[in-house]
Amino acid sequence: MALFKKKKDYIKINPNRNATPMNEPSVPDDMWAKCPSCKHILYTKEIGEEKVCPNCGYNFRISASQRLALIADDGTFEEWDTDIETKDPLDFPGYSEKVKKMQEKNNLHEAVLTGIADISGERVALGIMDSHFIMASMGTVVGEKITRLFEKAIEQQLPVVLFTASGGARMQEGIFSLMQMAKVSAAVKNHSNAGLLYLTVLTDPTTGGVTASFAMQGDIIISEPQALIGFAGRRVIENAIKQELPEDFQRAEFLLEHGFIDQIVTRKELKARIYELIHMHTMKGWR
Repeated sequence: MALFKKKKDYIKINPNRNATPMNEPSVPDDMWAKCPSCKHILYTKEIGEEKVCPNCGYNFRISASQRLALIADDGTFEEWDTDIETKDPLDFPGYSEKVKKMQEKNNLHEAVLTGIADISGERVALGIMDSHFIMASMGTVVGEKITRLFEKAIEQQLPVVLFTASGGARMQEGIFSLMQMAKVSAAVKNHSNAGLLYLTVLTDPTTGGVTASFAMQGDIIISEPQALIGFAGRRVIENAIKQELPEDFQRAEFLLEHGFIDQIVTRKELKARIYELIHMHTMKGWR
């Protein structure tokens, strides 16, 4: 006879043991966020609509629609050039499917949103790159939309405000992507020749061919705090020069110190600063 014996009454079988009990609290997936800079775990309500870390001031990456809501006056944005279709010139495996997936996921036509809007009453041609769309890489449609942004700005005599955020050229389109650097740069020059203001706002990250062309061609170049800005990657440069780079190399603060950008502006102050610069440039602020 067994010394210890379980009674069957003690074994309760729950046929739905894998199901979540109705009275068990449910925690939403987006309730908490980790700051990439200071590594603190943050309650998302602490970050606010601007998505700024209250601990270190890091500006989280945000979507084009979130950026638009923060910058443009309500109800003034009119989107341009949504009829341009992204092609697959190299028959790159899975590329067309990836573009369609990104369009559905982000509710965007491509990696840049362009159009006309008011910023505190000032009419501007506005472009916003979205890093959630294939890292806002510069493909043919991105290049074409930004080129048309400048061309329409010339027609309507408008300043251009362009928020950059990119991993660089889109490798799936090869040389067709690299050609966009020259094309957009020519449009920027024509806009400048027309005596119009071009203001760039560099956000995290702005790298590669975008940095090597239109991102750094603004009449005034603003950056958000701690944004990663550069051309080649840190390890590539270190391997090439056989030297260790400074810890803050390619961060906005380093670039400001060395004269590559004009200002660093916090996200909460960005709309007001853009308005001031446009207002001053158009001479409406002078008496």
